[in-house]
Amino acid sequence: MAEDLIRYDVLAQEALRGLVKKVLTEVAQAGLPGEHHFFVTFNTRYPGVRISSRLTAEYPGEMTVVLQHQFWDLTVTDSAFEVGLSFKGVPEKLHVPFHAITSFIDPHAGFKVAFDIATDAAAGVAEAAPPPVEAVPAASAPAEARKPRVRKTPDEKAAAKKADGEAGKAAVVSLDAFRKKNG
Repeated sequence: MAEDLIRYDVLAQEALRGLVKKVLTEVAQAGLPGEHHFFVTFNTRYPGVRISSRLTAEYPGEMTVVLQHQFWDLTVTDSAFEVGLSFKGVPEKLHVPFHAITSFIDPHAGFKVAFDIATDAAAGVAEAAPPPVEAVPAASAPAEARKPRVRKTPDEKAAAKKADGEAGKAAVVSLDAFRKKNG
């Protein structure tokens, strides 16, 4: 097979990250349309991710946040998004570089995309983000934001148990797993 000097895999992932950025930008400006909501999974150890040490200890590899009913102060920059969420009744602000995202799902639309962080690193994709710092609890959490925002599916729970035995290893998910199979 011929060597791919163009790196279509990297270009496709960058285009899909641009899609995630555009969707989050529109939600930050106008709110969630209809019944749309998002499950955003990201690598908690990725350079530039800023979450509290409490959340880092609870989710040492990946965590999934839900942007649906109770989130606030969603802001989007060229390289990251920030959002206020409540975890076990404690409001916090998260800073997540787009390159830290491992999957983005909109269940209402049936849209799923997985990102291969290893491909990014191999291609030399650099994240220009500030160094990680302790997240500061959000000062202006709305009163209605009291429920935990991290939800795990049964598959995620099983994967987390498996990951406990394999601490430090990262799981790589290929886009092929989410493509529709023809016939």
